Amino acid sequence: MSSLDEYAKILSDFGLTHNQAKVYLAIARLGIASVGQVSKVSKVRREDVYRIMPKLEKMGLIEKILGKPTKIRATPVEEALSILIKREKDIANKKVSALVAKKDEFLKHFKEYKMKPVSEEARFALISEREGIINKELIMVKNAERAIDVITSRDKFLHIFTSYGEPFKEAIGRGVKVRMILDITEHEDWIPRIIEEYNSFRASLNIRYTDQPSSHYMTMDYKEALVATSTEPTIGENPYLWTNDSNLVGLVQKNFEGIWHTSVNIKDIETEAVAEKLTHFIKDLRPTNHVIFLYETSEAKHNVLFNYLKVGLENGEAAVYIASEENPSQIRDAMKRFGIEAEKYEETGALRILRYKDFYIAEGRFDMQATMGLINKLYHEALTKGFKGWRGAGEMACFFEHNLIQELMEYERGLHRALDIPIIAVCAYNANILIKASNPMDLYNELLRAHGTVLFTGIDNKLGKIEIRKA
Repeated sequence: MSSLDEYAKILSDFGLTHNQAKVYLAIARLGIASVGQVSKVSKVRREDVYRIMPKLEKMGLIEKILGKPTKIRATPVEEALSILIKREKDIANKKVSALVAKKDEFLKHFKEYKMKPVSEEARFALISEREGIINKELIMVKNAERAIDVITSRDKFLHIFTSYGEPFKEAIGRGVKVRMILDITEHEDWIPRIIEEYNSFRASLNIRYTDQPSSHYMTMDYKEALVATSTEPTIGENPYLWTNDSNLVGLVQKNFEGIWHTSVNIKDIETEAVAEKLTHFIKDLRPTNHVIFLYETSEAKHNVLFNYLKVGLENGEAAVYIASEENPSQIRDAMKRFGIEAEKYEETGALRILRYKDFYIAEGRFDMQATMGLINKLYHEALTKGFKGWRGAGEMACFFEHNLIQELMEYERGLHRALDIPIIAVCAYNANILIKASNPMDLYNELLRAHGTVLFTGIDNKLGKIEIRKA
């Protein structure tokens, strides 16, 4: 992409008209220029340039240089983009403030109208959009007076406490009894830690585990039920059914009570061996899974990533390892010690061990399109050679080393959206490096949103405790 029109089209997303963007870019390209020069480069009529200049000057994107003839200089592009982003934020904030004021005014006058009474007959609603489902669950939590019962998977449990943590606390605070049943596929220490936040309400919050397969549903005060129509993990992929029909709510509640009485307390679950948990988790990975892996030691990194690659290689898949903290030779030697015949797999084309400079960052720059193109190329080459699939493991430390955090986030979000080809990707982050970044918690939360699953290893010298979370 090199033409002024193409760049102006992108810049138009920042709140400029197409001609304003072309005039600014022409000035930026020329350095210091006259109106005539700007008109010639931008291909915008001279009279229009004169009309546009005061607006750009008011925005802080250009400045006039005193003299005859008048010359114009552009604010540096990076600074100009920051100005435009702030301007858009200010406009959005003013709009939100105005809407809040209008909301209050509207509600004040709307109360004067007589509303038609709502029928008390049983109702049903099929909710298909993610935001609608989340809003309905939130309303049920806020309206609860006596009891909230939930049966769900661990990934949705994390979503519930991320989205409705405070409303749940408020409900428990006003005496609402909350019971939750989770699946028992893995033992994870992060669930008790979340429960610890509710210590003062422990008598009103009960969580138990079950090995009985079930869909996600929530009931409120034995009067309403919200039921997922599929066991798919991602909210919004399939519709949810809401109802206040007493017969259906009663059936759902009866199902919950049956599972509750056969479920077990969190303290009664025995921890599986770490190696067994890891193997179970890795074997459950499926094409298009995008996992973030957080580790604190090299040994933990090797154990997880090598296990992950070994499962794929033994299953007839092709694999690639992108080395960042170590070089390919060190990774190859570590694989041999681990029990992977790296050189044999490399000879057949099943395994590639690449430097990060050959995959992510070349000459200090990251080109997302080039990396995405390389992923597609490696995947199709693997299929051509007869491999059953393709999986990748990448160390992400290089992005921190080159101070490319923004580029990293764009890549992670892009990769998560672009995994329409059936590959599995594990992005490995050194927790010791991550914590030193600017605003590490914000960055961590962004990374969670950009991945489907989070695998975390503890500080044990080897693998340590592991936690598997669904984002």
